[in-house]
Amino acid sequence: MTDQELQMQKYLFLLKKNVKKILLGLVVLIIIFTSVKTVSPEQEGVVLMFGKYNRTLQPGLNFILPLGLEKMYKIPVQRQLKQEFGFRTVAAGTRTQYAKEGYRDESLMLTGDLNLADVEWVVQYRIVNSYNYLFKVRDAEDALHDMSEAAMRKIVGDRTVNEVLTVGRQEVASSVEVLLQRMCDDYENGIRIDQVVLQDVNPPDPVKPSFNAVNEAQQQRETLINQAESEYNRVIPRARGEAQETIQLAEAYSLNRINRATGEAERFNAFYTEYVKAPEVTKKRIYFETMERLLPKIGNKVIVDEKGTNVLPLLNIDQIPKTRITHEE
Repeated sequence: MTDQELQMQKYLFLLKKNVKKILLGLVVLIIIFTSVKTVSPEQEGVVLMFGKYNRTLQPGLNFILPLGLEKMYKIPVQRQLKQEFGFRTVAAGTRTQYAKEGYRDESLMLTGDLNLADVEWVVQYRIVNSYNYLFKVRDAEDALHDMSEAAMRKIVGDRTVNEVLTVGRQEVASSVEVLLQRMCDDYENGIRIDQVVLQDVNPPDPVKPSFNAVNEAQQQRETLINQAESEYNRVIPRARGEAQETIQLAEAYSLNRINRATGEAERFNAFYTEYVKAPEVTKKRIYFETMERLLPKIGNKVIVDEKGTNVLPLLNIDQIPKTRITHEE
């Protein structure tokens, strides 16, 4: 027998001698790898024994029965998850890239006024009950996807295309969020809806130019309405102010005339009272006062007697002081 054959027999003998130890070591490694499980801080571990729910493990190092006797599912209960509709995120980052081809069937919807709208949205949600998530609904992710699409189609179908494209977007998102949460509660799928966000809402590509023309016309109409209201707010208050000013001036003029007329009447009554008491004196007084007012306004003055035979011009009578004229008269 050669030395090589002897060496081979020696190796076979050692292998047969240590095969039990090797097998035992492999078994121990398999048991360790299949029984020691680590649950991250944002997860829960749901343990099944022979395919039936057994317990829920908290984050940290945990142990289960090895060799497939128990199986554990890690559920991300502390992480916010999302589903995208009408598009998919290809690469996230500073400039996120999206893919829209192949997802038009999700986003193309019929509105309440029988128009089409291309609605892209995102559903953000959390798993709040891992047991319900795994066992109350078969494939909860696909079920949530179908429920989200059904809720969006229902809400969009109750509104006009203009509401969906413009002023009603936030209301649509809020209504879908409420309806979807109600559906999740009814199905008991262990999911809580955090937010529904309308990513983009557009008319279909073939009719987009027509919709843009309609939107431009509506914007122009709103602009003209705003300009008209601005002009109205500028002119009408000013006209009302001027009208009020005219009314107040008229009232003031009326009050002034009434007061003057009342004063004149009272003055006349006072004169009449004095006249009754002494008619001759009052006549002379009125005559003198009247002449005192009129003579300064007359240019050349000529004084004649009653018969008109003698004419006596008063030269430079305007230069005589007023008090002297009164005395001479």
